[in-house]
Amino acid sequence: MGPLFQSTNSTWVESMALAEIGLVLLGLGIAAFIAVRVKISVVPFYLVIGLALGKGGIFPLDLSETFLDTGAQLGAILLLLMLGLEHSGPNLAAAFMERKSIGAIDFFLNAVPGALIGLLLGWGILGAVVLGGITYVSSSGIASQMMKETGWQRSEVSRRVTTVLVVEDLTLAPYLPLLTTLVAGAGAIAGVTSVTVALLVTAGALILSIKGENALGKVLNTQAQGGLLLTVFGAALLAAGSAELVGFSSAVAAFLVGLALTGEVALAVRIRLSPLRDLFAAIFFLFFGLSVSPYEMLQVLPLAVLLAALGIVGKMYVGWNIARDMSDGSAWKRAGAFLIPRGEFSIVIAGLAATTSFGGQLQALTITYVLLTSLAASIVLRAVRSSFERARAKSKS
Repeated sequence: MGPLFQSTNSTWVESMALAEIGLVLLGLGIAAFIAVRVKISVVPFYLVIGLALGKGGIFPLDLSETFLDTGAQLGAILLLLMLGLEHSGPNLAAAFMERKSIGAIDFFLNAVPGALIGLLLGWGILGAVVLGGITYVSSSGIASQMMKETGWQRSEVSRRVTTVLVVEDLTLAPYLPLLTTLVAGAGAIAGVTSVTVALLVTAGALILSIKGENALGKVLNTQAQGGLLLTVFGAALLAAGSAELVGFSSAVAAFLVGLALTGEVALAVRIRLSPLRDLFAAIFFLFFGLSVSPYEMLQVLPLAVLLAALGIVGKMYVGWNIARDMSDGSAWKRAGAFLIPRGEFSIVIAGLAATTSFGGQLQALTITYVLLTSLAASIVLRAVRSSFERARAKSKS
């Protein structure tokens, strides 16, 4: 009776866990449909569902933490891998040279205020570095999705916005290893070594992206779809895991794997991995929502509103700088709206600093900040689109 009862009980627990996970994924799917219908980024929906189902939420569920934690890690890796696949070495270099002055303005207006507030909160240099990174980097994933949903993905505005996003992404290459070193409490020598290695690896990936397209195209046969998918995804996971072992950022490692692949190979992999990326990205945002209590968000709401207001103004000014010379007077507003949302990078940074003395407050602040900026971007974009469409309709009448 004893062993049989234990076996039956274990099976029941596993079945309930599967049922709960299935129910949550179903809810995420419905949320995605609703987001598309109301033309708002789906990320806030995922985060809110996580808040509702986590500790302190409305319907707390006893979900498998192992499954969700692994799924969240896979989501972060796939997000960064796909981002790398969307860029090429020549385009990155050209974008950096074209918008390096705007990159400096972007950094000053968005990273510096966050860093100063981190110091004012008493979080020290580490807190300044962390909060500055969270407020600096726009969400490439949300921005690209917004451009796609609104039909501007192939426009001049999209190209100019992408150059700013690329400069920010390149900044992450030395930033994330440096942050990992600071969180671990390593010394100055370890920090300099970590950043130097990051820069060398990034430079190597860029050179491979520029020079190695033909060689990689011969090795990776795009006709062998299953082999191509497994090889690239496996390489990204191997690089991410190995990077973690040596103190390098797994996110940047996955990004560099994607960056090294160009041309027909990159296009084929993007098509194959997109559905998988969407699945695990949803789990990534859900998991972060589960880790924060709604009550903790209320405590940091005034600070999050302040940071969001500064972030909105900063990104709108960057949008004005990159699109003010365009004939369409609303172009700079759309550019700014695409840059406003913070998302996966801010959450990855907050996750790296979770073990610090201010980690709990930081995570609550980050999720509130991401929610506010994502919603603000959608609202601004809808207002600009409505104005544009009214003007176009008036000109036709």
